[in-house]
Amino acid sequence: MAKYRPLLTALILLWLVGNALRMPLLAVPPVIPILRDEFKLSGTEIGILTGLPIILFAAAALVGSRLVALLGVTRAVIAALALTAVGSGLRAVTPDAISLLATTAVMGAGIAVTQPALAALVGRWIPDRIVLGTGIYTNGLIVGETLPVALFPFLFPLLGESWRAIFAFWAVPIVAIAALVLMLAPREEAAAVGTRLRWWPQWPAREIFRLGSVFSGASAIYFGSNAFLPGYLSETGRADLISPALTALNTGQLPASLLLIFFARYLERRAWPFVFAGLLCLACIGAIVTTAGAVTVVSAGVLGFAAGSAFALGLTLPPLLSAPDEVARVSAAMFTFSYASALVVSVLSGAAWDLTGDARFAFLPVALSGLPAILLVPTMRFERAAYRTDKERSA
Repeated sequence: MAKYRPLLTALILLWLVGNALRMPLLAVPPVIPILRDEFKLSGTEIGILTGLPIILFAAAALVGSRLVALLGVTRAVIAALALTAVGSGLRAVTPDAISLLATTAVMGAGIAVTQPALAALVGRWIPDRIVLGTGIYTNGLIVGETLPVALFPFLFPLLGESWRAIFAFWAVPIVAIAALVLMLAPREEAAAVGTRLRWWPQWPAREIFRLGSVFSGASAIYFGSNAFLPGYLSETGRADLISPALTALNTGQLPASLLLIFFARYLERRAWPFVFAGLLCLACIGAIVTTAGAVTVVSAGVLGFAAGSAFALGLTLPPLLSAPDEVARVSAAMFTFSYASALVVSVLSGAAWDLTGDARFAFLPVALSGLPAILLVPTMRFERAAYRTDKERSA
């Protein structure tokens, strides 16, 4: 049993860090109706609030790649988790919409730096268990997305029905997780620290574009649905369905991450799972905007599964297709492109709602985000040779 202890410790820490990257983000959707009333937010402003962390994911991902090179993966993750906790906690004391956006930006920057480092952590901590490690931290991401929504109906009354207390509450576990990583993380090889590494990977630009487009589709569908589902249900007079629908949307991702853990060998490097997930997303969004009842809740759950499947499969590609020293840069490039695109979708969705006065139109840009998985993945080459570095090509 002792020989498996380092592996078990690494997997637990990966899972916990995954949780920390999503808990503060998904504390927002359940309180969006309250924030909208208190700060008089428009649909576009809601899109900016929910999309701001996404653009930080894009802008700071390359900084995260460089920070990994300078500090080492583990220390970079600890520093970024601390920044995430500070930003998340400060949201609880914001007096207006501008300061709420500013503290959200701080939180988003911390998450953005951590995210590309996660893939590198897998390669450094458990290089012979890459798919398992990716599946574990993906499950952590999804559980972290589910907990704030699923526990909201219970926490909100206990915390005095205060959105500020909700934000403060979800900052506490991040501090604890950072402390655990500091104390228990596997030792990092000295060669990985302080090396002069480039920010951008030696991948062809067209491959970054295709990979980023596919990944951005899954992100835009997930974040966009969380952002605009509460407004749509409120507008249709079914505010009572907001909590069940959001819970279904986020809980639906859990089976997706388990599929990756147990059936990775049958799913990885294949196009059909992406195509199937994209088609399923389109069908579910269509069902959501044409119903306002039990079908909406079920469709939200299936949508969570489909978007979560595409997201989890996309996360396996950088560590599978890259050399260990390239993983952080490939992940950063993918996140930079994909999350920038996802922000555009979020803002366009909010603008569509404002222009039409109908929350259903907010889902139009979200639905279009499913097309890259259907159209682009079949054109991709999944063999590692497709992404060889210049040095490897000249050898």
